[in-house]
Amino acid sequence: MTDQVLLPPVRALVIAIFAANGRLTDMGNSLVRPAGLTTAWWQVLGALGYAPTPLTVSDIARAMGLTRQGVQRVVDLLAAHGHVAFTPNPHHQRAKLVAITEAGRAALALAEQAAGPVDQRLLERIGADRLATALAVLGELTDLITEELAHPAFAEAGSASSRKD
Repeated sequence: MTDQVLLPPVRALVIAIFAANGRLTDMGNSLVRPAGLTTAWWQVLGALGYAPTPLTVSDIARAMGLTRQGVQRVVDLLAAHGHVAFTPNPHHQRAKLVAITEAGRAALALAEQAAGPVDQRLLERIGADRLATALAVLGELTDLITEELAHPAFAEAGSASSRKD
C-alpha cells in the first residue's frame, strides 16, 4: 500500500490542474501534429481564431495566461509559416495586431477536427453538466488568482523571495 499525503483542497486542485495541463499538452501535440502544429501554436491560433478582431501579442498572452515573450516566439513562428500576419495597430504604433490568415484558419480547423472525437468521448464520459461546473470553477479560480496577482502584498512577497542575498 502506498502512502498518500493528504493535501489541502486548493493545493490538490492546483496539482491536478498541473497534471491535466501536462497531459493536455501531450495529447494536443499528438492530435495537431498532422496539421503541422504544436499545442502552443494551436493555443495561439485558437485565441486569434475565436477573437472577434485581431489581437496584440500582449492581448493573447493575457487571455491565455502565458508570457508575452513566449507568445511572441510562437507568433513569429506562425508568421513564418503563413498562419498569421501582422497589421498596423491604430491604438499603438509599436504593438502590431496579429491577424489569423486563411492558412491559419485552415490549420485551426484541422486541429479542431482532430480534437472533435476526443472532445465527444470526454463529454460522454464526464457529462455536460459536470463540464459546465468545472468550467465555472476554473473561471472563478482564474479570476481569484488574477486578483491575488494584482494584490500589493503578493507583489511585495514575490520580489522579496526573488532576491538573492
